[in-house]
This record gives sequence, structure tokens and C-alpha cells, in this order.
Amino acid sequence: MDIIYCCLITDRSENAGLVVELLSALGLQFSSWQDRETKLSRHTIYCESKSEAQNVKAQLEEAQPFWKELGADVTDIETTSIKREDWSETWKKYFHVIEISDRLVIKPSWEDYDASPKQVIVEIDPGMSFGTGQHATTSFCLKMLDKLADGTPKSFLDAGCGSGILSIAANKLGYNPMSAFDIDPDATRIAQENFEFNAIPDDSIELTTADLAGFKTDLQYDLVAANILAHILVKNREIIYSFVKPAGNLILAGILNEEFDKISSAFCELGLKQIESFSEKEWTSGLFVKEN
Repeated sequence: MDIIYCCLITDRSENAGLVVELLSALGLQFSSWQDRETKLSRHTIYCESKSEAQNVKAQLEEAQPFWKELGADVTDIETTSIKREDWSETWKKYFHVIEISDRLVIKPSWEDYDASPKQVIVEIDPGMSFGTGQHATTSFCLKMLDKLADGTPKSFLDAGCGSGILSIAANKLGYNPMSAFDIDPDATRIAQENFEFNAIPDDSIELTTADLAGFKTDLQYDLVAANILAHILVKNREIIYSFVKPAGNLILAGILNEEFDKISSAFCELGLKQIESFSEKEWTSGLFVKEN
């Protein structure tokens, strides 16, 4: 029987995005669900084995008092297992077609969509990681990709590609050449599977497993999207800046509202200018241009 082992936690934090940030910083693969009325969140961490789930439980219990000092109210840490087919069917109740713009649409494989000739369809199913277009930061990146795709050839770098959703959308919107990387080998594996699922040609996207410091390229890009944790953005801001062409654009996302002004200032000090920002729930993202 194909079993998925999980570690479940209940989250009563006032800031619903804080635990998401903390789990992401640990490199865990997880999904999150929040009851809009009670504001109670449940996070499910996915593991390869029963022993791994138990180790994650111990890791979270050890981190619990430190997280509490940061304002994360996490309780009821437990392990469980589910049938893979049950997990897949459950997701179908919550994930539907998302119209990012008049031109760009994200859809799961099990739903039909009557697309117009001008529409670009990205087909992607929920996996054991973020990157389906539902999260506010991913949605902003997709909107900016569409907005900046004006019919002229533009290069694109997807820094922290996750599921590869931005790269797929960029390819279908005409960006070329393109590069993508993620520090997590599971993420790049899933991204490659999603590229194939969307019939992206093998030589269209250069996909690498690397961190920001380890990613090597001789290119500068017309557009760089960095949907990465805030402290990593600041630490590597000069590297990220170097990836952007003069007069090129940078998207910064995955930033909590209270951290955005600091992050924006840190990048503007290098020679970028903020030209747009958008806030949704506890997240703020921004579009920048590299001044000549």
C-alpha cells in the first residue's frame, strides 16, 4: 500500500504566516490549511518514512519553546499516515482553476477549462510543497510575469523555483532564455516532472539544484524572480542584484508585511528602484527596476 507518513501540528498563532516561515526555514515539505472563522491553522509535514515523521515530531517539540518566544503558538504535534490516493482526493476539494489574469490561467489536471485562443494555460497539481498559484506571493509573481511579457524576447531567472510554476508560466508567455534553481533536490525533481507534464521542451529551461551562492551563470537576466525567505534575500542581495541586467526587473516575494520596507531599502541601496508593491493578508511583494 502506498502510504504517506505525516507530522501534524495545530497553529494558534496570531500571525498565520509565521509558522509557514519557520517550517520553510527548516526545509520541510508541508501544506497548510486555515479555518477562516476560527483562524486556527493546521500544517501537515510530509515524510518518506515513519521514522522520519517521528524525527520531525521530535525536532518540532524541541523548537517549540523557541518558536513561542517569536510568537508562534504551536500545539498538538502528532504523527499519522494516510493513503496516497486519499491525500490526492482530498486536495481536489480545495484546488480549482485560478485565473491569474485575462491571459494566464492555472488549472489542476482533473478540471476542464474552455480556454480562449489568447489564453496561456499552466497545468499543475498540488504536491508536497508550495507553488500552485494559490499563495499570495506566487500569485503576485505570476501577475508580474504576465504584465512584463510584452512580446519582445526576455530572459528569465527563477530563483528558488519550488514546483517550477513560474518557469512554466514564463516559458508559455515567451520568455527565453530561462534558468531556474532551488536548494532542495526534491523541488527540482518535482519541477522537472512539471516541466514534462506541461510539454516544456527539454532545452528550454536550465534547471539546477543549488543555493544562491552556489548558482553559477554567465548571464544577466531581463527579469529575476526571487520568492525566497526574507533573511536569505538580505544576506544574498548583492548576488541577486548581479543577476539582473541594467534596466532589468526584479521581483521580490515571500516577505512578511512588517519586513518588506527593510528588504526594499536594502535592495534600493544597491541601485534598484521600487516601482510597484502589493500586499495580501500578511504578505507583501514588490517589483523593482535596476537603474542604469
